[in-house]
Amino acid sequence: MKRILLLILVFFMTSTNCLSLEIVYPKKNPSVINATSTFFIGATNPTDRLKINETEVKINKMGAFAQLVPLSVGKNEFQITSTTKDQNKTTVIFVIEKPTPSVKNCTISSLIEYPPMSDFYVQTEGTPLRTTPIDGGINRMSHLPKGMQLTVNGEKNGFYRVFLNSKTFGWIDKSNIENINQTNSTTNCPVNLRHAKCRLTKEFYVYEFEFEKRVPFTITEESSGLDLEFFNVKSCDDNTLAMNIPIQKLVGYDGWWQNEKFILKVRKPLIIDCKKPLKNITIAVDAGHGGGEAGAIGCCGDKEKDINLAIAKCLQEELNKRGAKVVMTREQDIDVSLSDRVKFAKDHNATLMLSIHANALPDGADPLKNKGTSVYYYHNQAKPLAESILNSMTTELCIQNDKVRQGSLALVRPTDPVSVLIEVAYMINPDDYALLTDKDFQAKCAKAIADGIENYLLK
Repeated sequence: MKRILLLILVFFMTSTNCLSLEIVYPKKNPSVINATSTFFIGATNPTDRLKINETEVKINKMGAFAQLVPLSVGKNEFQITSTTKDQNKTTVIFVIEKPTPSVKNCTISSLIEYPPMSDFYVQTEGTPLRTTPIDGGINRMSHLPKGMQLTVNGEKNGFYRVFLNSKTFGWIDKSNIENINQTNSTTNCPVNLRHAKCRLTKEFYVYEFEFEKRVPFTITEESSGLDLEFFNVKSCDDNTLAMNIPIQKLVGYDGWWQNEKFILKVRKPLIIDCKKPLKNITIAVDAGHGGGEAGAIGCCGDKEKDINLAIAKCLQEELNKRGAKVVMTREQDIDVSLSDRVKFAKDHNATLMLSIHANALPDGADPLKNKGTSVYYYHNQAKPLAESILNSMTTELCIQNDKVRQGSLALVRPTDPVSVLIEVAYMINPDDYALLTDKDFQAKCAKAIADGIENYLLK
C-alpha cells in the first residue's frame, strides 16, 4: 500500500513539473532590450494551449516553443498563458522595456597622413597586421612579433597605417604599437637576407629565411600554393622579397619568427588509404564552451556546453572506429580558454580541428525562421573541408542547409591545423532543439561529420 501511495505521489509531482510554464529567454523579468524585436523561448506541457497576449504559439512534442515579439519604445507588457485541456491556466506577466533612442554625435574618422616615421615598435606578441583599419572581419594579413620595427605614415579609426612598399599598406591598432622616439629620427633601413634554405621532415617542408633583423611579412593562400612576401629587404624590387611556395593541396602551414630567422612550415600532401581514409590522421575535436561558459540555453533549459560535449564524444568514437587518432580539447565539464584549445591542437600536431557548437541568435532575429546546420571557416584552405562536412550533414540528417560561412572566429583562424567550426543546429529553434537533445541524432550527426571528412580527404 505504501509503495502504491509513493508511486501516486511521484506521478503527481512529475505531472506538476510538466504543467509548469518555464520561460528560458529573456532571462530576467523585467528586462531591458534595445532592439526592434525579441523572442520568448521556453517550455510547457505539450498538450497545453499557449498564448502570448492574443497570439497562439505553436508547441512541439517536447513542449518547447519559440515566438518572435515586436518591441515598442517604452514599457512592453506580455501576458503568457498556458491552458490545460481542463482549462486550468498558468499565466506569467512579462515586462520588457525598450529604451528611448539616444542621439549620438557620430564623427567620421578621416585619414591623417604624415611623412614616414620609423621609431614605431610592436609591443604585443602576435599583433594582427590588417588590410583595413577595422578591428574584425576577414582582414588579417599576418601576425607580427613583439619588438618588430615598423614605418608608419598615417592613422585612421584608432589604427596606424604601416608602410610596407610603394603599393602595399597595412593597419595596426594604435594600442599595439609603441612610439619609442617622439622625434622619429631613426630610419628603418632595408635589411639583407643572409641566407635561405629548405629542409624536409617526415610530415613537413620547412623553409628558413635569415635576415639581419625581423621584417614585416604576409602569407597569402593561392591556388598554386602560398605567396610569401617580406618587406623592407635590400636588393629587391620595391624592397620586397616575394616568392611562391608551390603545393598541390594545402593541408596546414604556419609561419613565425625565431630571433632573426623566419620559419615557414608547410604540411606535405597527405597519404590517404582509399579504403580507410581516416587511418592515422590526427584530428582535434573541440566541444565548445564548458565549465563556467554554458553557451546557449535551449527551450527546456539544456545547456549548449553539455550538448556540444555529447556530440563531440560521439564523434570521437566514430572517428576512432575509422582509424583516426583523436585528441579532445575537453572530455568533461571544465573551463578551457580559446587559446588553450588552439595550443592543444597544435601541441598534438593535429592535421584537422573541428569545433562543435549549437547555434543561437541575438535580439531582433526570428528563432523560427533560422534553423539548420552551418559550418564556419576563415582560411581558404579550410573551405573545402567546411563544404564537404555541411553537404554530408544536410544530406544524411535531412536538416536545413544554413550555409558555409567565412568568419573571424578564434577557433577557425589557425592555419595549422586546418580548422572549421560546426554549428550543428539552433538551440533556440524548437524543432532543431528536439534534434540536438536526441541521442540517436547525436550519433547520426557524428557519422555524417566523419563521412564529410572522408569525402574531403579523398578529393
